[in-house]
Amino acid sequence: MAFSLPELSFNFEDLEHFIDRETMKAHYTKFHGSYVKILNWTVKKYKIEEECLVTLLSNIKKSTKYDDFVKESLIYNGGGHLNHSLFWCSMSPDSEAEDIKQDLAVDLRSDFGSITKFCDKFGDEAHSFQGSGALWLIYDRTSETLKIKSTKNNDNPIMFNENHIPLIGLDLWEHAYYHAHKNKRYNYVLNWEKVFNWKFLNSAYEKYVVEGKKFEMTPDGKFNV
Repeated sequence: MAFSLPELSFNFEDLEHFIDRETMKAHYTKFHGSYVKILNWTVKKYKIEEECLVTLLSNIKKSTKYDDFVKESLIYNGGGHLNHSLFWCSMSPDSEAEDIKQDLAVDLRSDFGSITKFCDKFGDEAHSFQGSGALWLIYDRTSETLKIKSTKNNDNPIMFNENHIPLIGLDLWEHAYYHAHKNKRYNYVLNWEKVFNWKFLNSAYEKYVVEGKKFEMTPDGKFNV
């Protein structure tokens, strides 16, 4: 088993109206690439045989299976690979809110009041987040509702509860925006709304919510949607 960077569905310059090409390239090759490199070292060094990263990370915060060092490396680097792979899928240069399918629209209205209120709440949560981490739209399979959740550093919702399925995510680490926006995360979040990938969210919702499919990711960062 060897993990690798995912093939992106866009070129770095395709999202210039969101973030500059230089930041995107460094984010993908250097930051995400580093997580993949150290994750591969960890699983090889400690002979970890589980091939599905999602299975490996599910409920890992409660796990006593690994020594602390190994566990923290899996959380930090495995989480970095999983989170960034989903972050890339969460963006598209040509996705519009009009692409939302009916079933998803109904649930967004039921759980947030309206699609506009969901977008506003997601933006508000991102603006108010402190430190490094990510913001997610998740599906809670226990309560059967959509929720907005934040995680610190490279944590992912499934690490705490395997029933919290991340559908789409926004990277809130400074390396995602500092070159373009300095410390003005507000501008970064506003621009991200322009590239929010509704088409991917439709597909993730269909597979993980409607069909109840298991949330999985291949070693090269592809999701089963």
